[in-house]
Amino acid sequence: MASGNAPNGGTPDALVRELRASVRGEVAFDATARALTTMDASNYRRVPLGVVTPRDADDVAATLAACRAHGVPVVPRGGGTSIAGQATGTGVVLDLTRHLRSIVELDPASRTAVVQPGVVLDDLRAAAAPHGLTFGPDPSTHSRCTIGGMIGNNSCGSHSVAWGTTADNVHALTVARYGGDTLRLERGAEGPAGLRELVAGHLALLRTGFPGLPRRISGYALDALLPENGPDPARAFCGSEGTLGVVTEATLRLVEAPAARALAVLGYADESAAAEAAPGLLPFHPLTVEGMAADLVREPAGLPRGAAWLFAETGGATPAEARAHAERLVRAASAGAVDAAVVTDPAGQRALWRIREDAAGTATRMPDSSEAWPGWEDCAVPPARLGPYLRDFRALLTEHGLRGTPYGHFGDGCIHVRIDFDLLTGPGVARFRRFSEDLASLVVAHGGSLSGEHGDGQARAELLPRMYGDELVALFGRFKDLWDPDGGMNPGILTRPARLDENLRFEVLPKKPVDVEFGYPHDGGDFSAAVRRCVGVAKCRTEQTSGPSVMCPSFRATGEEAHSTRGRARLLHEMLAGEAGGVITDGWRSTEVRDALDLCLSCKGCRSDCPVGVDMATYKAEFLHHHYRGRLRPAAHYAMGWLPRWLRLASPFAGALNALARVRPLAALAGRVSGIAPERGIPVLARERFTRWLNRRWGKGTFILSGDRIATLWPDTFTEHLSPEVGRAAVRVLEATGRQVLPAGRGLCCGLTYVSTGQLTRARTVMRRTLKRLGGMLGTPVIVLEPSCAATLRTDLPELLPDDPRAAELAASVRTLAEYLEEYAPDWEPPRLDRQVTGQTHCHQHAVLGDAADRRLRERAGLSGELTGGCCGLAGNFGFERGHWEVSVACAEDQLLPAVRQAPPGTEILADGFSCRTQLAQLGGVRARHLAEVLAEGLDAGAPPQAPRSSGAGAA
Repeated sequence: MASGNAPNGGTPDALVRELRASVRGEVAFDATARALTTMDASNYRRVPLGVVTPRDADDVAATLAACRAHGVPVVPRGGGTSIAGQATGTGVVLDLTRHLRSIVELDPASRTAVVQPGVVLDDLRAAAAPHGLTFGPDPSTHSRCTIGGMIGNNSCGSHSVAWGTTADNVHALTVARYGGDTLRLERGAEGPAGLRELVAGHLALLRTGFPGLPRRISGYALDALLPENGPDPARAFCGSEGTLGVVTEATLRLVEAPAARALAVLGYADESAAAEAAPGLLPFHPLTVEGMAADLVREPAGLPRGAAWLFAETGGATPAEARAHAERLVRAASAGAVDAAVVTDPAGQRALWRIREDAAGTATRMPDSSEAWPGWEDCAVPPARLGPYLRDFRALLTEHGLRGTPYGHFGDGCIHVRIDFDLLTGPGVARFRRFSEDLASLVVAHGGSLSGEHGDGQARAELLPRMYGDELVALFGRFKDLWDPDGGMNPGILTRPARLDENLRFEVLPKKPVDVEFGYPHDGGDFSAAVRRCVGVAKCRTEQTSGPSVMCPSFRATGEEAHSTRGRARLLHEMLAGEAGGVITDGWRSTEVRDALDLCLSCKGCRSDCPVGVDMATYKAEFLHHHYRGRLRPAAHYAMGWLPRWLRLASPFAGALNALARVRPLAALAGRVSGIAPERGIPVLARERFTRWLNRRWGKGTFILSGDRIATLWPDTFTEHLSPEVGRAAVRVLEATGRQVLPAGRGLCCGLTYVSTGQLTRARTVMRRTLKRLGGMLGTPVIVLEPSCAATLRTDLPELLPDDPRAAELAASVRTLAEYLEEYAPDWEPPRLDRQVTGQTHCHQHAVLGDAADRRLRERAGLSGELTGGCCGLAGNFGFERGHWEVSVACAEDQLLPAVRQAPPGTEILADGFSCRTQLAQLGGVRARHLAEVLAEGLDAGAPPQAPRSSGAGAA
């Protein structure tokens, strides 16, 4: 049997043939599949032989049989969000997330659900919600973690003070063993042969060897097998981290969900004060008692005063009852709190919970941008000991010269923390080991558990003797052997574990920064550090979302890990590892990385929605630059990447070219030559460029004002050549504030299309030329109507020209129309339009610019309703490129098109981005407008009708 640390040589051809002959699901032993599963959300990395995606329980059994015959280990894997390394392995990874995700039965009368292991927790909760039920455990990864993974780790979540751990909510399990048989586990069942005798021979040890606390997750739960506890082999199986067998079906207990909830947030002077207060809230039977400190809060919107907070959720049959419950709790806790707030509005509660749930990601970057890592992520102590434990924990950090900010489930005594370990150098790794050993002793001294939620994995299993003693740990080994005598299930985890400082994922990365084009200012200019940002919490794997979230549209369209932000980061990690042990060894020329990035829409949603700020759009541009350097590029890169130049050349011939584009054979030929998807229509060229119209306007006697009465408008490529009506409308609005509008200059270009296609040398040239042409205009506010261009000027420009102070100056000058009006014309009153709106917040605006000013402007204008999140799916050149049509449509169907179809008659469709308007016109047959157009129409109400305006987006 291969060990947990066995190296992987060539692909075992005989195993692959047998798997493909016996398994109906996918069998993938290629570099991409292996690279995607080298890591979970931990510090560890193990390279598998391959990945099998079973379609049903028979496929699971067939995979186990084939692997047993060839002596290859098996690692069950759910969402891959484990933080201790247990979802990595050197054998065959069983990906249970793709097909085994059926809710087989949901019985409201018995309050049970029968599910397959790949069911995502939020999907189960959504199915149970119409019956007033829910599944109690709810880790912060609830939108992507799977039931199988929760069983493997005995997951808990924020509501465990009310509803317990996963083990508390499992009724029965169907488990396939490596040895070939299948067991049904439930209270009173036998389990594998010899289990009853093992327990009977060690009753005293099992009755005295386990600490009594709500979050004891470490080790195997052998005390669940005591006669007085059932025995309950299903409960004992929970938390076994894939080392005993594979769950193929689970029967779960559901709990009654309160009809209404309220959230009491209490502010404290520091985290110790919050920790001391947490146990005092438990007699009021809250649903949650969560704690966190100010270091982890990006934006304290809605939080009361304080440097640390407790989040205590209460339930009730009515909103009034839930609020009264929360207010009683606040009154009882008021003596120790600095401030408090009770929030009953669901949107307000969601916003506050997002602050807490994102902590696992935000904690990975310290306030000074230095890196912090898991490893001691979730120790637990008795709740009454939490205050003293945190003080001792802080002292231990100081003793070792480390930093970290605790947060987590204060009501259960379970603490999460990311610590600024140096895991890149030998001395740093040695300090990591010394600290781990000392902290294990400290936790045990406080009567705690090394793991209070996420399991032991490789991070803590080596230290289990400190918690349980050698005799009980030896019993764990015998328990494992009864289940898995061949040692094929996830070896190196829990029993006979690998050392906690082996298999660190950073070992294979370059020791020196690689040569790159972008400045990566938040990562010290180091591309490897930028890629390391992805710690694997996998928020990008959320398949269904609502509200403003954008990330990750390609994963929601395909459901494939390779097309998630995390998947692409994993491939880049393996590319950087290269010859040092990476799965991908051809560097920037990698076709695996290229193919995964091909469906990245460069929406930049991950830049804001990813808790650690991974910016895959920038990484994609960087990769494409190196990948195609000195080589022929795809035709679309020349057609769409050089779009500003082609449009300038085509402008004098707009009428003739529009007519030719309406000739189908010619349009089809042009599309084939330029790499444009055959399903796409070619946008209509404006007969008169925007700046030419503006110049003519000056020629009609318009006088030039001076000083702050001049508004500078950026003539972006889309407004200039494809939708000049947006520019004309913006001029009308700005003139209504008493401004004279001037273009920022002639022949300006932000470089967007060159950046998005990875032509970074050309982008830098274009940007420098633009900065030179701006001349004396630098430093004055510049209004940019196209969100993607504004985002490029704000971020890509200074990151590609980090040593040019003019780039930073221009970036700081960029304003959206709404930002400009709010800042420079605060007393101007927009026309009152009083109508409903829907449509799209541009993904770059969401990710880079923010839309708070736009929301306030819409509200002042009486435009009510919310715009969707997500991505329109066109995303500049992406949706026009051949091969992207289906994903582009799927992205639009995720949020945007359904919102437009469901809008009542008369609803105004807003979309500030040219891509968004084009997508709506071509897929939805609707005319969307820029906010400037709607405001200008309001200003012109009562004026003579204008000539019909071209949408600039219809198919020619």
